[in-house]
Amino acid sequence: MNRVVRRALGLKPSPPPKYRILVMMATNLPEALDEALLRPGRIDRVYKVGYPTKAGRVRTYQGYFSKVKHALDAEHIDRLATITPYATGATIKDLVNESLINAIRDGREVITWGDVVKAKQLKELGPPEDVEYIERERHAVAVHEACHAVTAARIHRDWAIDVATIEKGGTYLGMVKPVKVEDTFTRWKSDFESEVMVFLASLAGERMFFEGDTSSGVSGDLEHATRIATYMEGYWGMGSTVASHGVTKEAGVSGGDPEKGRRSSKENEILKGGLGNRIEANLTRLVEETRKLLEANRLQVLAVAHALEKFKTITGEDVLAIIEGRRGPFIDGSRYHTEEFRQMAEEYHRRILDVHAGRSHDPIPLPVVAGLAIAEQQPEPVGHATDVALGPLS
Repeated sequence: MNRVVRRALGLKPSPPPKYRILVMMATNLPEALDEALLRPGRIDRVYKVGYPTKAGRVRTYQGYFSKVKHALDAEHIDRLATITPYATGATIKDLVNESLINAIRDGREVITWGDVVKAKQLKELGPPEDVEYIERERHAVAVHEACHAVTAARIHRDWAIDVATIEKGGTYLGMVKPVKVEDTFTRWKSDFESEVMVFLASLAGERMFFEGDTSSGVSGDLEHATRIATYMEGYWGMGSTVASHGVTKEAGVSGGDPEKGRRSSKENEILKGGLGNRIEANLTRLVEETRKLLEANRLQVLAVAHALEKFKTITGEDVLAIIEGRRGPFIDGSRYHTEEFRQMAEEYHRRILDVHAGRSHDPIPLPVVAGLAIAEQQPEPVGHATDVALGPLS
């Protein structure tokens, strides 16, 4: 019409239509984009999409679990959203699928809380290495992790224990994994001191339970504790001085090269001198506070260590149940708060110490505590799915 009819009638061609086109692009590698692409007039706005909030994770879990038969209530979903702080839609879907696989392998069509916990541990920790500790080393690793767990439970206010395990992984003999209870963006001096004490609990605990002897397993904990203490004292204004060591490095006052980031002998002298002494004094004070806390909770440490030796991996809810002497979702922690268990645990630990001192290979059976394991109940399913499928959930 524009080219033929209007031209034949001697009319001017009509102007082309004005389309409003909005161009949107997405990438998970923003650092790889050419700078020319981000100049004004090309890509004018950049939005960063972060991880879902806890409320978003709750809704996402509800959506995926509604597609399968399950026996989880609102409290379970809320707990799951709390202990998976960086979960995305893809990881949540994967976790629900893995939980379904666990249920089907057990001959069930209904997902239980135990299936979810097992799936989460597999996804986050990976399959454990097929190794067996000798008894004295198993007990030492269990006490090491129990000291972390008890200290975290007693003083870590903004964090919750997700899982504790002594099953050997690729780079660890055991671990206590904490998670943030709330989505916060500011941390305080008291928060960092609590975190340092949790790291130092392994050193303080091994010294206390093994009569001053310590293992090489505390090395990683000491690195983390020293790093936090260094930032507290020299950078974050949480020490005995006000000046920031970061500015002295930037300006080259400390003797380092501010452009190349090299540390000179002058900077080493500062670290060995005033700053280093203050860091060491702070760590010494915190390790002493940690020792006193563990002494006051000696029974709880031995109880958590016994549970780790028996079950290998336990949930954070069960750790708290053991410490507080009540029933947990899978372990009855009240069984540990008896005089009979105290005597058995102390006698077992004394025999382990004798074997440890002599490096003998005498077998020492783990004390038997009756009625520890709680059979998981199988309530009626609350999901609405009619068929169970192993394929991906949409």
